[in-house]
Amino acid sequence: MSKVPMTAKGAERLREELKELKQVERPAVIKAIAEAREHGDLKENAEYHAARERQGFIEGRIQDIEGKLSHAEVIDVTKIDGGGRVIFGCTLDIADEDSGEELTYQIVGEDEASIKEGKISVTSPIARALIGRSEGDVVTFNAPGGEKTFEILEVRYE
Repeated sequence: MSKVPMTAKGAERLREELKELKQVERPAVIKAIAEAREHGDLKENAEYHAARERQGFIEGRIQDIEGKLSHAEVIDVTKIDGGGRVIFGCTLDIADEDSGEELTYQIVGEDEASIKEGKISVTSPIARALIGRSEGDVVTFNAPGGEKTFEILEVRYE
């Protein structure tokens, strides 16, 4: 499997979640299962079944995170000189040519994307159109809602 780009902050967030799952959540659910077993008949024990279901979720999430981290190519954008060009991990300010609205986005890996946080996936149509461009460039691309035009106002490597 090929490497998947991920920002240093995104990788650190996943490592913290993995640590929490392994050191806090997993032991807690094991304890809950043991306590539920003490209540007797497992066939009709809702606490036991809920704890086992939670254990399955935790173990699945641990495997998911470990898989993502093992295939991640962590890119620390603060150590890269992009020369004012839009690259993976950069933060950029753009202006919508139609509405005049100014937006700030960071281009991140697919697993880190969150439009509410201003993080767009490197595979999104807007990111693909912006990658490789420079400050001052005007970019037109086909978005799901139709053709959009943006001007790149500033590119930062934070």
